[in-house]
Amino acid sequence: MKKMLPWLLTILLAITLIVIAAFLLMDKIFPKDTNDVNAAVQSVETKYLTADEIVELTAEITEIKTNLADPDYIVQIDFAFQLNSAKSKEAFEKIKEIKIKPIIIKTLADTKPEELNGANGKDQLSSKLVNLINKTLTEGKITQIEVTKYLLASM
Repeated sequence: MKKMLPWLLTILLAITLIVIAAFLLMDKIFPKDTNDVNAAVQSVETKYLTADEIVELTAEITEIKTNLADPDYIVQIDFAFQLNSAKSKEAFEKIKEIKIKPIIIKTLADTKPEELNGANGKDQLSSKLVNLINKTLTEGKITQIEVTKYLLASM
């Protein structure tokens, strides 16, 4: 055992030095492409829509009433969905009652009342719904969801 102790210490020291060297050289081996990301973000152009275009691309789902994750609370909420094209709005209108509304109800059923507090809570709900609903759309995609009516009540 006494003869193995120097070898074990040497091996542990060698492993430690290799790990330290790897951390120090990580930036050189895997450089961060912050310049590419910044350039990509700056090259994105925002498309501004007229009021008529917004109305043409927006579909509504109203009067959703359901319990939240806490059974003592009920929510009544309306949504306005802005889609990326008129064709995708038509497809959305066809499936909104049979596909979209159940997704919204399931999402709200998993949501706690405190998660919906404030503008940040509603934005998080909207972004979650965008991701879930875009997976089910057959054509086009949702670009924005707005909460147009919101009422939270305890029972």
